[in-house]
Amino acid sequence: MAIAKFDVVALDCPEPRKLADFYGAVLDGTVTDDDGEWVVLKVPGGQLAFQRSPGYVAPSWPSPEASQQLHLDLTVEDLDTAEKEVLALGATVLDNGGPDRSWRVYADPVGHPFCLCAC
Repeated sequence: MAIAKFDVVALDCPEPRKLADFYGAVLDGTVTDDDGEWVVLKVPGGQLAFQRSPGYVAPSWPSPEASQQLHLDLTVEDLDTAEKEVLALGATVLDNGGPDRSWRVYADPVGHPFCLCAC
């Protein structure tokens, strides 16, 4: 028997609603709670939350001196199409991996790394 049930992954950020809107567009999510300091985004399969963090510093990727803390792997049908869409929403490319790799690494608008992975 499990000790607990998974509920949500929370990301620190300077502006919770802006980051929730980014991931809402990427994952077709809906904001279910927003008090300005904590925003919950319901997405297919679970929830993401975004909490205001004064003095937020983006993770470094890749960096032997600093940890990325975590990253999200997001499955897509077509890498090229998905890449164009996340870039238009404000993501940046961290590692495009080349034409033969089935995943690519990006940073969201405040620097959290995430991967788009071809299914």
